[in-house]
Amino acid sequence: MLAIIIPLICLGLIVWVLGTVLWSMRGDKKQSQPEWPPYPLVNASEEEMRRRHLECRDRLSHATFGTKLARDLYRKLMTCEQGSGLIHEFHRDYCGHGLIRTGNAITLREIYDGGHNVGDPIANWEKEADFVAFFARQSDFTCSGWDPNEPVFFTDDQWAQNNQRLTRDVIRKFVKG
Repeated sequence: MLAIIIPLICLGLIVWVLGTVLWSMRGDKKQSQPEWPPYPLVNASEEEMRRRHLECRDRLSHATFGTKLARDLYRKLMTCEQGSGLIHEFHRDYCGHGLIRTGNAITLREIYDGGHNVGDPIANWEKEADFVAFFARQSDFTCSGWDPNEPVFFTDDQWAQNNQRLTRDVIRKFVKG
């Protein structure tokens, strides 16, 4: 008699646990799926996209970073391990510009895949004085790639202009960091 009752109780318990698990999984999916995309889609014309691009450019600060911030940046970078440094975007694909320590030098490079891949050096500074002089005269505007008078950063590629570039806020956060 017990040989029949015990397996039936176990079977009932297994069915109950399995049903509870399946029911909880079904309920979570329906409640946790956000609406996608989480922002309104805009069907903007090329002209409207260009206008917005220029509007973003015009909001960039022209105030230079100054000697103190540039010197603090250099000294902070020189405390980083080789191959690391100021990488402010950590995600897949293109992550913008970063400053990487390579031995006793600092290089400006394009960063990919959160720093796992870096492009060829755009610029290289081996002396603190050269680095500080260069970055002291930079601004959010010059680093954005819009200023043709700053050939290190300048690009006429609209996709690259102001796309995850170095800014005063990014540098300050890194220095304080």
